[in-house]
Amino acid sequence: MQFSKVCLIAATLGVCGAFIPQNLVAQDEFVALAQVGGASSRVVDRGNGATMTLTLSQPVPYRIFTLTDPLRMVVDFAEVDWTGFNPIGFDQTTVVTAVRVGGFRPGWSRMVLDLAEPVAIEAAQMLRTDEGATLHLSLDPVTEDRFAQTSGVPETAQFALAGDRVELGPVARTPIGTGPLRIVLDPGHGGIDPGAERDGQRESDLMLSFAQELRDVLVRAGGFDVVLTRNDDTFVPLETRISIARAVAADVFLSLHADAISEGQADGATVYTLADRASDEASLKLAERHDRADLLAGIDLSDQDDVIAAVLLDMARTETKPRTNRLADALVSRLQKTIEMHTRPRMEAGFSVLKSADVPSVLLEVGFLSSPKDRANLIDPVWRQKAAQAIRDALSTWVDEEREIAQMTRQ
Repeated sequence: MQFSKVCLIAATLGVCGAFIPQNLVAQDEFVALAQVGGASSRVVDRGNGATMTLTLSQPVPYRIFTLTDPLRMVVDFAEVDWTGFNPIGFDQTTVVTAVRVGGFRPGWSRMVLDLAEPVAIEAAQMLRTDEGATLHLSLDPVTEDRFAQTSGVPETAQFALAGDRVELGPVARTPIGTGPLRIVLDPGHGGIDPGAERDGQRESDLMLSFAQELRDVLVRAGGFDVVLTRNDDTFVPLETRISIARAVAADVFLSLHADAISEGQADGATVYTLADRASDEASLKLAERHDRADLLAGIDLSDQDDVIAAVLLDMARTETKPRTNRLADALVSRLQKTIEMHTRPRMEAGFSVLKSADVPSVLLEVGFLSSPKDRANLIDPVWRQKAAQAIRDALSTWVDEEREIAQMTRQ
């Protein structure tokens, strides 16, 4: 069976030439999460192509599409529990170079297969078995031109793009100092994108915990309204994180990370603001790694601004940039008094999550998972509490400064 740009197989989805096996139960019979059977699941070589077998405890809706730059195949499921799944043991073919799995958004899980060469889906079927269900995929080699022609995020995948997850009504922004400060805390990574990993610790988990603790510190202090871009281990596209800040009329957007470096040594917290060019080569590599998360998950967020929109955005950034710089300076000043900072605590980089034109946006590398000292701090609740309190004090200082500047401007 030949497939076009996307294959969708579900009781409620039957498009792009896909089919529904007769023994696939109705969607309302899908209860709980499907468990993956690791022992019998694998992708193996088959001639010049490959065959993928994934055993599940029950049939689930799924869809498949491919993407270029880099070559990937994306398989979405509603919904799979990946506990116990071993990507290294699963990948037994030269066609697939790496496999990642995880939560993608509420109700959906995702598998991404990095491809060594272009392949097409020759056949796909999910068959019901006595133990549950098995998904079979047959992949055949194709030319790069054909792969490119049939690849891309399909229209039926729009739920994965920016804005769809934001179900918040418009909120009016009030002048700084006249009401609670609206802060969006952005725990980096999540779901299929765990971020850095060292000694059993995942950046996505640590930053979610820290964001929740920071939220509690701010709420207890009073004068802050706090929204998190994610409250669980779910993948959130970069553009959606920015959309959340816009939807709630945020006064501040603070993205939280704890990266790892493969070369050299880095310790301590670092505060980043947006720049057209990174402060140094390390910052450039960090930006590439942060932004690559969306590509790895199957979303291409290329800049689509037209000329007029770009001019308007630049005008907005001109007004926002000095306020962002003052925010970053306040964070560095307070954090230096409380926790260890990087030798260059104030940096610039082209992180996508900092590109909101009208919301002062800062990215805080709370520490480096590649540093044993930072790693010990990041898992220490006492240290995290001190860091959260320092951020709270920095935000309070910034609000006072913004209020004073606004009053002088009016006079």
